[in-house]
Amino acid sequence: MTGPASAAAPTGAPRVAQISFFRDPQARTPEQLLCEWPSMVDLADAAHEAGVALTVIQASARAQTLQHHGVSYHFLVPPREGGLAHAPGFARLMRSLEPQVLHVHGLGFPVEVMALAALMPRSPILLQDHAGPGPRPWRRRLWRRGFAAAAGVAFSARAQAEPFRRLRLFAEPLRVYEIPESSSRFTPGAQDAARALTGMHGNPCILSVGHLVPDKDPLTVLAGFRAAAAQLPDAHLWFYFGKAPLLGKLRARIAGDALLRERVHLVGSVPHRHIEQAMRAADLFVSGSHHEGSGYALLEAFACALPPVVSDIPSFRSFTADGTVGALWACGDAAAMARALVRLAREPPEALRRATRTHFDRELSFAAVGRKLRASYLDLALLQSAGALHS
Repeated sequence: MTGPASAAAPTGAPRVAQISFFRDPQARTPEQLLCEWPSMVDLADAAHEAGVALTVIQASARAQTLQHHGVSYHFLVPPREGGLAHAPGFARLMRSLEPQVLHVHGLGFPVEVMALAALMPRSPILLQDHAGPGPRPWRRRLWRRGFAAAAGVAFSARAQAEPFRRLRLFAEPLRVYEIPESSSRFTPGAQDAARALTGMHGNPCILSVGHLVPDKDPLTVLAGFRAAAAQLPDAHLWFYFGKAPLLGKLRARIAGDALLRERVHLVGSVPHRHIEQAMRAADLFVSGSHHEGSGYALLEAFACALPPVVSDIPSFRSFTADGTVGALWACGDAAAMARALVRLAREPPEALRRATRTHFDRELSFAAVGRKLRASYLDLALLQSAGALHS
């Protein structure tokens, strides 16, 4: 069954606790975590601004309570043996909050989820995928028990639930919600000014942002660009990247082709804030990823009104509304990528940009993420109040 339900949702702000069992390996202070873990704060802000009465509870190396943007953050220290549910003060805090829904970040904490369910049997648990690895075969039974203690699970794309179903890790009546795991605060800007700042050019000016690793498939992106180049004689391709184990192969292919030498630019790593300018400067965004839990670079491209030409994987399919915004192409298929590039390059650019940003505002912005989170919370609270969930 998928949510939200069609019945009327409870009125008022749902009381929700967002909980993270993840322990920071660097043992940073709570103040540092608020500054250096933007996704924790961004999701909390999105839910709060959507009208959720929210509290965040985070495993930490130091116990502390902080207020940030109207949200209370409780940092608790888990015992050496046992998870956050056994931390001093955790049970007392949960009972004082009386949350209607417990939102757990990450799928890889089945033992902690079962302990949470035992402590708060009347509060349904929503698990949210954050692109972590699935269970090893010998842990699948434990994961099944963890999923059985939950009432719902959220993925960036509903299709990402299918591998879990095939392994029988969960089944009905667990509800599946489609909610982006984050968004972006990038904004569109003047293209001419961005090109002056970045030095980027081309017609179209095509941007790739991502590590040069096999799973991102930059070699197919390069081949797709080469195949499109005959029909796009002024096109230029710009690679912004961090990790680069495939850099030598890209350089070799570029060096052996006069056209690529002239029109492909390996920029490398830049401060993150510079990516926004690169996306403002470009005409099209391209990605050849084979797997993404979400796709932060794609979300940033949408935020900058940069039309995407991306591989057909579940999260990208969801973000592009099945390719109706931008274009999708089959993973590893350079010819398909070339056709998609040429097609979008010939469409009116301003109309493409407007459609891209409009879609972002409606479906992928932090405001949209907050609305979707709130809808899932209300759905689970309604089902709990109606006695439709297990206790």
